[in-house]
Amino acid sequence: MTTPQQPATGHTVSPTPSLHPSSAAGPVHRFLGLPFLAVIGLAALGLPRVVLHDLGVLTGSSVAAFLLAVGPLVAWVLVAIRPTVRRPFLALLATGALHGLLLAATHQVLWTQAFDGAAPRLGDNLADVDPAVQDVVLRGAAVMSGLHTGIALGAVTGLVAWLVVRHRTPSSAR
Repeated sequence: MTTPQQPATGHTVSPTPSLHPSSAAGPVHRFLGLPFLAVIGLAALGLPRVVLHDLGVLTGSSVAAFLLAVGPLVAWVLVAIRPTVRRPFLALLATGALHGLLLAATHQVLWTQAFDGAAPRLGDNLADVDPAVQDVVLRGAAVMSGLHTGIALGAVTGLVAWLVVRHRTPSSAR
């Protein structure tokens, strides 16, 4: 007599797949409790504000600027506090890091448009530095700024989500 795992044909039959959300998940999903595509989608939510700002469409303080800046962060937290997200802080830290990469890349792509074709220059005693070197320094600073901004946003929203989940979970389940 054969077991359900090894039918008479000699082939091994895989067990019935689980319906648990992380059963067929990749390593990122298993680690964060959030699929990598969700991390990408959440990180990309902030791109409209970046593009509109760099193109000069979104300037100053307005309701639209506020919503485009804060809305994605609220969405990050709302997704991260779902029960299926096992590590909300890490999930949003990863989201923020990816957002920072997208932010830095978008600023580089739209660099000329953001400055109306007149690239920024260093001043004071650095004004005489070769313009090509200045461009590398300023673009590098913009990349670092974007990365740090994304990571900081991920850390802050991750902390908020972690606190919400911790407060919501009964102390006996911790």
